[in-house]
Amino acid sequence: MVDITIYTKPGCPYCTRAKKLLDGEGLQYKEILVVQDSDMRVEMLERSNGRNTFPQIFINTVHVGGCDDLYTFQKTGKLAGLLQGEK
Repeated sequence: MVDITIYTKPGCPYCTRAKKLLDGEGLQYKEILVVQDSDMRVEMLERSNGRNTFPQIFINTVHVGGCDDLYTFQKTGKLAGLLQGEK
């Protein structure tokens, strides 16, 4: 099973675009609203090596990055590879 986590904040258009792509692929994901939990913001910063923009997306143990990175992964076929367990 694929574990997808997306750290978001309310009103973020990039978060909306990223979730739309994931929804369009029929993927389930865990959304963490960072503004509601400061501990989750610290976790996001640690997992993303200090990246503090939104969203931050992880598939299994791989840090995909933000929305534009996710779309790049999709266009290059890397997203399909991650979903099949490749790194």
